[in-house]
Amino acid sequence: MARKSGSNGEKTAKQLREAATVLFAKNGYAAVSMRQIAREVGVQAGALYLYTADKQSLLFDLLDQHMQDLLQAWDVRATPHAVTPMDRLECFVRFHIRFHLLRTDEVFISYMELRNLTPENFEVIQTARRAYEGILHDILSAGQAEGTFNVSDTKVATYAIIAMLIGMNTWYRDEGRLSIDMVEEIYLDLVMSAAGAKR
Repeated sequence: MARKSGSNGEKTAKQLREAATVLFAKNGYAAVSMRQIAREVGVQAGALYLYTADKQSLLFDLLDQHMQDLLQAWDVRATPHAVTPMDRLECFVRFHIRFHLLRTDEVFISYMELRNLTPENFEVIQTARRAYEGILHDILSAGQAEGTFNVSDTKVATYAIIAMLIGMNTWYRDEGRLSIDMVEEIYLDLVMSAAGAKR
């Protein structure tokens, strides 16, 4: 995203991304106009084009930033002591939950608005998603090879586990009866069962 330099420009660019994220998640990409986003930010519609080429570029930047943040955060979170497939799977599950529950709108957009990307932009996001899925696939494959996990198809198991984890964003609420710690333990058990883990 082309951004105007200076502290005010950086502040407006941040407000633009935040407003677009909320509006896209609430109303859907197709239903949101640049004029609506500008109104939320408190600037003239024309001023938005100092920060983004168009609405498609804005959507792509949001999805791309989300995936880059995810992959970079994993690189930081992955710990050297998590050497066995069991340790690595636990690390992945806990990381995934903590990262995604703090970004409900970003996660929703990342899955629901892929269809609105141009083919070129879609492929960039898909490549990043495949890289993230590959992390889990490698963990499951390693566990399968050493007999720690028992799944009939590691690729399908990868998709199923990620879908299970992502699904948490649709129902979890901070004010609910379960804390994040409690949900994390429940989902860890579910994932380990799905992987056929032999503890």
